[in-house]
Amino acid sequence: MLGALLVLALNADLQPAKIVREPFGKSPDGTAVERFSLTNQNGVTVRIMTYGALVTDWIVPDKGGKPADIVLGFDNLEGYLAGHPYFGATVGRVGNRVAKAKFSLDGKEYKLAANNGPNALHGGLKGFDKVVWKPTLLDKALGVKFSYTSPDGEEGYPGSLKVDVVYTLSKDNELRIDFTATTDKATPINLTHHGYFNLAGHNSGDVLGHKVQLMAEKYTPVDADLIPIGKMDPVKGTPLDFTEPHTIGERIKDIDAKPQGYDHNFVLNRKGDGLELAARVEDPKSGRFLEVLTTEPGVQFYTGNFLDGTNKGKGGAVYNQYNGFCLEPQHFPDSINQPNFPSVVLKPGETYRHTSVFRAGSR
Repeated sequence: MLGALLVLALNADLQPAKIVREPFGKSPDGTAVERFSLTNQNGVTVRIMTYGALVTDWIVPDKGGKPADIVLGFDNLEGYLAGHPYFGATVGRVGNRVAKAKFSLDGKEYKLAANNGPNALHGGLKGFDKVVWKPTLLDKALGVKFSYTSPDGEEGYPGSLKVDVVYTLSKDNELRIDFTATTDKATPINLTHHGYFNLAGHNSGDVLGHKVQLMAEKYTPVDADLIPIGKMDPVKGTPLDFTEPHTIGERIKDIDAKPQGYDHNFVLNRKGDGLELAARVEDPKSGRFLEVLTTEPGVQFYTGNFLDGTNKGKGGAVYNQYNGFCLEPQHFPDSINQPNFPSVVLKPGETYRHTSVFRAGSR
């Protein structure tokens, strides 16, 4: 079934910018799921569906003009419903880990689902990645707003939380993601985008040859369960030092973790409250690059350590270990239980705001 086409702009030298809206199946409770294809004047296309406010595809030309899909995912909704490691999803109410699946707020203890060993991960058993969001097309930009109200007590979290996630694709090939939220009770919140990238193409094997630079001189060390121990240590002299570009594979075997690989929160060298560059990644073969800017204090760098070939992706691609990397702008893991970390508590009358920009291209 063909979707509805909305042409937003025309330029004599470029193709039209357009949005295609199409049905994309039904959720387990029978709710209709839609997908939106955003294509800018340069031919870059990003597809986002209402289930999980999730990016399913991201088509970017290489340095020779050949397009490829640079994000891991599935061809249809059934692939996502069968279970996956948060490919392209909006995660929340609290992204990353909450130690022992519990926290205290205003003198009351709240218990969460332990869905990652003894800890809570990415919002619980049915986090924001597994709900259907309400879409609204933007009037003056190439984009879509996705809205969801998380009821009081959902997944153990207090307060009715109203959330908007706005995706816009610019003529400069920037995918901007604006998160906002309000609540009627004090609650923790830490939203992020969980895309898995492979700049050579989602089906092109490992990313060990990608060059990474992170604007972070410190990181938050973790225990065996990947929970921060409350410190911020220098990256200098460790395999975590990406202050200058290094390939992912250069020192990955020096990481003391099982399975081996990067799954660390980096403390960004922030100068203010606005958008600042957090990371650059380049695939030397294709010439594609990804730059990440954010308003958040940290970024989780993850190298697909737990991918094991069980996820059969788009076009039958098998996603094995290190076949994708994630850069998740965020507050630090377990911040709700860590008094030394920036607060993630949102109170009534306040507005949570988080903006991240993913700029993809080639050179």
